[in-house]
Amino acid sequence: MVVIGGSSGIGLATARLALDAGARVTIAGRDEDRLAAAVEQLGGAVMGVAADVADEDAVASLFASVGNVDHVATFAGTHVAGTIADVDTETLRGPVGNRFWGPLFVCKHAPPAMAGSGSITICTGAGVGRPRAGGAIVSAAAGGSEVLAKAMALELSPIRVNVLRPGIVDTPLFDRMAGDRRDEVLATQAKRIPAGRVARAEEIAHAALFLMTNDYVTGETLTIDGGYSLT
Repeated sequence: MVVIGGSSGIGLATARLALDAGARVTIAGRDEDRLAAAVEQLGGAVMGVAADVADEDAVASLFASVGNVDHVATFAGTHVAGTIADVDTETLRGPVGNRFWGPLFVCKHAPPAMAGSGSITICTGAGVGRPRAGGAIVSAAAGGSEVLAKAMALELSPIRVNVLRPGIVDTPLFDRMAGDRRDEVLATQAKRIPAGRVARAEEIAHAALFLMTNDYVTGETLTIDGGYSLT
């Protein structure tokens, strides 16, 4: 299994669950120090590869180096806050690279290592269904990858391609987004979510493993948001 964005958050939790289930796991990420720390934390049969999912050559090299692969999941994603009028265009390219071009490069370069079977899981986010002012570029990029996944489920068949769409999750990415207001934002969001709290990374990881291991699920978007999309 290859988990891109596997050095923290949902990706790290998914790698841990996969290892517990007996999988051979490779995690990939841009930050070499964070990647090394994740490999040490996971232990077991895990390998770390430094790769930027927005760099096609890096993605191609990743899959050329890992040998046979059964399942691939990509959780990589940066966040940019601000309206498109307030944020310079070059900065806006970051989320597009991670959240759209990255999944596309995975769908292009992973299949030769998959021998015509297995699955690709693309993680998006609640902003696709509930976009908000200041988050347009992230929602648009993630939404594009959801459409891509449906097309790839047809184009790459019998390899299965699915989308995992989590709601608000308590992860390091959320910490970076909320900054000093983390606890306040978490408490405010918990009040509006029917489940009464934000998700833990492990809960989303369980859903990722379901998409990987159920051989009859493809072309689907699985929303795990505690009812956030209903409010």
